[in-house]
Amino acid sequence: MTLKGIKNKLLRLVSMSGDVELDREGASETIRSGFRFQGANVFILACAIVIASVGLNVNSIPVIIGAMLISPVMAPILGFGFGLAVQDNHLVKDALKNFLIMVGISIGASFLFFLLSPLRLVNPTELLARTNPTIYDVVIALFGGFAGILEQSRKKKGTVISGVAIATALMPPLCTVGYGLSILNAKYIFGALYLFIINSIFIALATFIVTKYLKYPVISERESGRRIPKRTVALLLMIVIVPSIFSAVKIVRDSNFSRHVQQMMDEQKTIGSSVIYDYQTDFSSRKATAKFFLAGPKPSDADLLLFYNTAERYGIPKEQVEISASPTAGLQGIESDMIRDYYQNSEKRLAQLTDSISRLNSAIEGFRSKNSTAASVAREIMAQYTTVAKVTLGSTLSIGATPAQRATPADSAKAAPAADSASAASEPYLILLHSATPLPQADISRLSQWLKVRLGKEQITIIQTTAANN
Repeated sequence: MTLKGIKNKLLRLVSMSGDVELDREGASETIRSGFRFQGANVFILACAIVIASVGLNVNSIPVIIGAMLISPVMAPILGFGFGLAVQDNHLVKDALKNFLIMVGISIGASFLFFLLSPLRLVNPTELLARTNPTIYDVVIALFGGFAGILEQSRKKKGTVISGVAIATALMPPLCTVGYGLSILNAKYIFGALYLFIINSIFIALATFIVTKYLKYPVISERESGRRIPKRTVALLLMIVIVPSIFSAVKIVRDSNFSRHVQQMMDEQKTIGSSVIYDYQTDFSSRKATAKFFLAGPKPSDADLLLFYNTAERYGIPKEQVEISASPTAGLQGIESDMIRDYYQNSEKRLAQLTDSISRLNSAIEGFRSKNSTAASVAREIMAQYTTVAKVTLGSTLSIGATPAQRATPADSAKAAPAADSASAASEPYLILLHSATPLPQADISRLSQWLKVRLGKEQITIIQTTAANN
């Protein structure tokens, strides 16, 4: 196949202009009727607000997902983008009006909910997750919008709209704005509102692009008052696109800055003799800043210069670095990850040392006990047999191929616990008797039986040595 043939095949593969599954008339009707804020949509929005607020209040991800699925807030956004593409003035105005009404009601109702709710989370992770937009939110909103309008344009609709509703979260950020208003926290208010605006803009932009690509018919010139002038369309597009571009650039820049600071913190733990126990990044101003908190003596100018040079290597200019040093900061119970890790590791090492000392003490006590027992047994033997002048006794090492050693590894593993418990009793024990004249065999047998009971050993070997042998 030639290069041109491959190109034509790929174009046919992605082309939707002649797709028999497309239903432009049905999609247009669905989009125009879906965002009207009346009847069932009023009650559905109320349910979504309550469910999302409760989910955020109790930090429940499944409940928040449920609110995303039933929320009707996406419909006017699709209507706005679609209206711009087909140049329907009334549709754009109605979509924008209903969108603003839904947004206002959602924020107001969630504000009242959180104001009256007795529950206050110590670590509201789901709320915080809606206050820090990243470049991924831009990508998700854009491609979610693509998928949403494509699904609306098909005759056979599936679960794409549900997936888009979950991916491009709209209701949770609005409820987070309400929460921020209830506690008068600017971070929650503006962070969540920023995320909501990003999602809305890029969903509308994706809807506009796909509507144009699928060649939806533009409103006829004969429909007086409904045709949007091209200049107006261009102006509205500029209003939508330009802020979104600046927003995307800022998000990328802030994300890179956070990544560079984190990379530097992973390797740079100190400034001179001071310890960096924590840091904060601030994106509220035109240029992001990183503030480093130190514990210990104040760094010298040379140490600070070295630190600034290191920051420059990580792409963090000196003017974006702030140092906060406090000699007693590390003594005031500051909970930083590094300090906690240090103490946790110290406690772990201390526990290991304590365990080692305990085992050594046990071994020493066992050795002392064995020596004490051996001395007592030797004195008892010499008291019973007066001809014995000296006794030497102790455990011995026996090496040989026993049946257990010839067994398979699996059999040996099964027999290991029993062998360990019986090892002390079956350990060979050697007795050397130093005497002027050898003891009779009857005395040796009796002495062997007594030693087995006295020492708790199964194997006793008695060897006699006389003065001549010595």
